[in-house]
Amino acid sequence: MSAVETIKNPIKAEMEAFEKHFKQSMKSTVPLLTIITNYILRRKGKQMRPMFVFLTAKMLGTINNSTYTAASLVELLHTATLIHDDVVDESYQRRGFFSINALWKSKIAVLMGDYLLAKGLLLSVDNNEFDLLRIVSNAVKEMSEGELLQIQKSRKLNLTREQYFDIIRKKTATLIAACTACGARSIEDNEEHISKMSTFGTYVGMAFQIKDDLFDYEPKSVTGKPSGNDIKEKKFTLPLIYALEEAPKKEKKRIVSIVKNGKATRKSVAEVIAFTQKYRGLDFAKETMNDYAKKAKLILQDFPDNEARTSLIALVDYTINRKK
Repeated sequence: MSAVETIKNPIKAEMEAFEKHFKQSMKSTVPLLTIITNYILRRKGKQMRPMFVFLTAKMLGTINNSTYTAASLVELLHTATLIHDDVVDESYQRRGFFSINALWKSKIAVLMGDYLLAKGLLLSVDNNEFDLLRIVSNAVKEMSEGELLQIQKSRKLNLTREQYFDIIRKKTATLIAACTACGARSIEDNEEHISKMSTFGTYVGMAFQIKDDLFDYEPKSVTGKPSGNDIKEKKFTLPLIYALEEAPKKEKKRIVSIVKNGKATRKSVAEVIAFTQKYRGLDFAKETMNDYAKKAKLILQDFPDNEARTSLIALVDYTINRKK
């Protein structure tokens, strides 16, 4: 049994029931929309976000209709943002499958994303789940702000550590925080618990994104070499930002020049990666990631000790130890 399947054990039945609930929430009478939604359902990933919703809810009580609405709402809006992201990034693959814009072109992809956003809004309104809608809508707002902030800052190639943390909190962590906050809200009105689980989700999300950024510097199993995709795309992530802060001015200027002006050759990528290693950028990023994971697990000590809490702890560990 895989690590993810073991984590899912306490909510296995609920996750299976969620499949039908989510499929129903995407339903349309328009044939083209049905074709595209079926394609989306066939290529679903690990469904970590619904897992956060259900595990949080089960840790606090009994999963109910509100929990299913919360999980579907989060997954609808998350899927919509991924479709829109692929259009913006002109990306033609996601998780090894063709993206929606690759198969049906950008106009249809944008409209599909809009449709899913609308379905999420209607799902909340029809079930009178206005608190859940407020939590998730705020997350989508923050995600958009994070994307725009990253675009603005990346043009100048002078991202600070504080700006980086602000961007990844908005872009990634805020959605996982919405999952755990919605999971708690679906069970109870205890604002302290909802706030704590939101903070838990934020910490996990920060660790998740730093892990993603570290993948760029780690050898790939196929080539034995790091991909260096972020470097090629002139993205400044935590390992490089920290190394630049620690390096002498002359060396810093040389590396920034390579990233900014040079063509991303195998040699230049290797040089930048060696630089981050020399000035402990990778070590610092790993330490920071582990620190966020520890803070997340510490919050869970305030909640009931049950199977769902054990799985949440395991999900935090999986986040920072995953291979992709």
